[in-house]
Order: sequence, then C-alpha cells, then structure tokens
Amino acid sequence: MMPALASRPALAAAILLGTALPAVAACTASDTPPPPVPGGRIHTLAIGQYSCEMPGDATGPAGQPVPEYDFRVVNASSYKAGGLRGSYLYTGSRVVMTGGKLKGLTLHRISEGFLREINPDGTDGPMRCVLISRK
Repeated sequence: MMPALASRPALAAAILLGTALPAVAACTASDTPPPPVPGGRIHTLAIGQYSCEMPGDATGPAGQPVPEYDFRVVNASSYKAGGLRGSYLYTGSRVVMTGGKLKGLTLHRISEGFLREINPDGTDGPMRCVLISRK
C-alpha cells in the first residue's frame, strides 16, 4: 500500500507536466510579442508643425483654421502648443495628448502626417490636423 501512495504524487506531477509543457511551448513559439501597453505598440509622430482645421464648404476655403489646436512635435513623444511643452502617447492608430495645453485631445492617425480628432463616442470628428512642415 505504501508504494501506491508514493507513486500518486509522481503520477500527478507527470500528468501536470505533460499537459503544461505543450501550452508553455505554444506561448513561447509565437513570433509576435504581446503589445507593451494596452492599445498596441508605442509609436511616435513625425517631427514638425501640425496645422488643425475644420472642413470648409464649396463656397469658400477648403478648410477653416483652428489655430488653438496647432502643435509642433519636437521629439519622440513631446509637442509644443501655445508656447507650452506637452507630451503625447501614440499607440495603435490613436494619439492622446497626455500633458500640456492640448491635454485630453484624442486623435486618430489616418496616415503619416494626417490626424483626425476622435469624438467622445469613438468616431472620427470633423477636425483634422495635417503635418505642414518637417522640423
């Protein structure tokens, strides 16, 4: 009776090891690492001046400037607007101004140098910000 009791822990360990190893191997075999933060990989915007505007109409200019939202990306994740320095977080296709004058502004990166404001409901808003000069 003693040998049977001694073998139960060994049998349990063998079963657990046999079922856990394939799962561990599957997790480590993935070519793509998980994103470093929720929302996707961290990116940076192109350095330069971004000009923001609302769409115009057929009877006037193509866009109505909104200079209070203009900003300049100065390095990695910093921008300047209205003489104040701020920071932003760009993950996936979403840019969130996390500090500075534009804190709270959320933008959707459509393409390099073209951003759209995101409405509170998550849809793209009418305001667009376009990279107008580099450096």
